[in-house]
Amino acid sequence: MTERERVTVNDPRGPVNNGAGSQYVYYGSGADWMTRKRVETLRIAREDRARLADRFVPPVGYRIAADRLEKPGSVVMLEAPPGSGRRAAAIMLLHELGEDGGGDEQGVRFEELPAAEDKDEPPFNPGEGDRFLLDLSGLTDEEAYVRAQRRLAVRRSQIQEAGAHMVVVLPADMKHAHAPDFEPHTVTLGRPRGLAVVTRYLRMDWMPFGPADLGSTEFRRLCERSPMRELARLAGLVRTARDSGRFGADFAGWLDQAMHAITDRADEVARQMATVRTAPDRALLLAAAMFEEADADSVYEAWHGLMRTVRHEEEATCELARTDFGSRLAALGIERDADGRLRFGRLAYADALRAYFWANFPGVRDDLRDWIGSASGLRGLTTDDRVNVVVRFSERSLAVGRPDHLFDLVVRWADSATGTSCDPRAVSALELGLGHERFGGWFRKRMYTCVRSPGPLSDGLARALTAACAGSIGATHPDQAVVRLHYLAVRKGEATREAREALLDLAGRDRRLYRLLIDRARDRMRREPHGAESHLRLLTELLRGDRAPDPPPWPELFLGWGTVFSYPPTDLWNPLVSSWLNAVTADSTREMALGVMVGAARGRPAALHRLYAIACDWAGTGRHSSRAAVATLFWQHIDHAQYARSTSSKRAGARPRTTEETR
Repeated sequence: MTERERVTVNDPRGPVNNGAGSQYVYYGSGADWMTRKRVETLRIAREDRARLADRFVPPVGYRIAADRLEKPGSVVMLEAPPGSGRRAAAIMLLHELGEDGGGDEQGVRFEELPAAEDKDEPPFNPGEGDRFLLDLSGLTDEEAYVRAQRRLAVRRSQIQEAGAHMVVVLPADMKHAHAPDFEPHTVTLGRPRGLAVVTRYLRMDWMPFGPADLGSTEFRRLCERSPMRELARLAGLVRTARDSGRFGADFAGWLDQAMHAITDRADEVARQMATVRTAPDRALLLAAAMFEEADADSVYEAWHGLMRTVRHEEEATCELARTDFGSRLAALGIERDADGRLRFGRLAYADALRAYFWANFPGVRDDLRDWIGSASGLRGLTTDDRVNVVVRFSERSLAVGRPDHLFDLVVRWADSATGTSCDPRAVSALELGLGHERFGGWFRKRMYTCVRSPGPLSDGLARALTAACAGSIGATHPDQAVVRLHYLAVRKGEATREAREALLDLAGRDRRLYRLLIDRARDRMRREPHGAESHLRLLTELLRGDRAPDPPPWPELFLGWGTVFSYPPTDLWNPLVSSWLNAVTADSTREMALGVMVGAARGRPAALHRLYAIACDWAGTGRHSSRAAVATLFWQHIDHAQYARSTSSKRAGARPRTTEETR
């Protein structure tokens, strides 16, 4: 079932349904604003899954799939019709494997795998107990499905060998193209009881209702026939009607409004558009629908901006001689509240209007993109108004299959950002695109193309891409986030530092990602000698003691340090070596770092001399006892590596050679 507030769990072909009514939120970094905006995303983090679990109604066949999935190394394939909650079932099957208190906090992965292959992505390396979702339900091309099955066969063997778990959602209309060996692993799911789904959602929203309130024939028919996403939307609209305070004070009134919004709004809009024929009136309807809840003056400006964009000629008479703005609003059924904000009197009417314009006027979609690009920056709009507009434009563009329109605006908004700020419109649009079931992969690939391109990126766009990688992609596809952030972190520009920090932070939280980044940096240094300096700087910072996970991955550190020490000594070495000397001083369990670091420099006299000199500077002339003990042990490792003889008699208690002697 579709969780209306955060998790995309069904089969929507549009990204969001923002609903109607006031939505006052705080916009900040990350995806919290999407929760408050009731925007669906692909995030499958623990808190999102827990929220879904509260609303989930198991479909027929669910227990069979759960029993099969329990065995380590198992792969379960789900076959179910669109709208039956198949994605929700897949997420919950994997989620329930970790409800025993282990799971994410112990390093077990819960990730969604991309349906399409990307040659530069990291290899798939599952670990014991890891959980993976592979949603192939969006594939409609038989050739693409055959390629996906070949990749799936390889992944299945890796899953089985590692003792991990995977659930695959199969496309509904491709049964004839299923590989023969799918059959033993396939479970067919039925449709959950629609009434149970709606009831669960309403109860989680603390709705005051009884069985008799849900007894109408029309309501029961809707529950029996509608896709799960529509039932979740119905429950969300009941909540919106209650929260708005404009549709009575009882459940019956709220449900009646929600039912009309689901069943009647499209026809109502079509009837109104049949009578509203002039370009100014139609433009005003669209402006009010896109900027609903904004103040009247901003909607007025947006309206005139739209008419200029579609090249409508202004009336020859002056404004005082025309129909006044208030009369136009009233004639079109647009209300102005006491605060001067505009809205439609009927629940979700603005949603239906937006859908009508994008579906029935394809020739002006480019103009609408350009209009929103500028109108969303009107001075009278609040941050909340702007994000509302981005959500609404994203919803419609993706619903009609134009992700490029949304990405065009991402670039436009990001490029116009000034100073060190990041345009919130660009970031929120990226998050919406990345969270879309059908086009999430398109956005990840488009971002990949951007960060790899040899041409320059504006600092604003680099910051927006960094924020989206660290937030959205980092939560759903962390390996891909590392790849994209790595490209951003070694580019030129002021935003490079932010990308590097985001990358190091992401890698530092996960031992697997940490090892992945070490391997990538070393590989890039070998393959791109002309750009080795930037990769060397990143690798040197990554290998510092305050960046390494606990416990440290010594084999990978050895390889990384070996790569750094194979280059001529630079000032980058000082913070690297000093950080590990500090780490050993504070925590004796990290003493192994001294021997491993020296071992990585073995056979390189210049590197060993530099390590010696750095330790001398770090120990200082005061010879603090704790530092002196660590430095002495480090010198002993260096002597053993350099002179291949016992150092117990030569260095114990002796004054080391001066920095000048060893440089």
